[in-house]
Amino acid sequence: MDEEKKSIPTRGIPSKESLYLPSYYSKELRTFQDENETLTRNFWSLDEVVNFVFPKKYQEKYHENALLFMKELQNKMEMDGEMIGEFIRKNNVSKATFYNRVLPRLKRVGLIKVYRDTLINQENKRKFRPMRITLSKTFGNYLIKIGDSWLAIVDDARTRK
Repeated sequence: MDEEKKSIPTRGIPSKESLYLPSYYSKELRTFQDENETLTRNFWSLDEVVNFVFPKKYQEKYHENALLFMKELQNKMEMDGEMIGEFIRKNNVSKATFYNRVLPRLKRVGLIKVYRDTLINQENKRKFRPMRITLSKTFGNYLIKIGDSWLAIVDDARTRK
């Protein structure tokens, strides 16, 4: 007998798995190419890049928190748990929102790297795993790979005509 696989109908892509990509001609984006599809030399700011992960239009508070944190990390290059706690207090950021929404998403898309160092207390042999966070190139590399692959597909198709 053929067994049919039961599946649950999809409700679309979960927001935690998606990026915000407004139309390329949107007023939200600064121009990145000319009329001949040649890239312009201007770069998007940190605010504009964070907007692809946490769109200000839809997730204003997450965007604000992520941008504040990324600016702080950009200045310090590495932050540990104590520095992150200080950042949360100093900027009056919701701890739950930051640790449950903002930080995991920044890590998932590849804007940051999270390291856990295992330390063992010599007195009571308890393990501690303090966190260290650094900037990561993964987000950029990921998008470059997608973009370069698409450019190769288009160039290949155009050369075959």
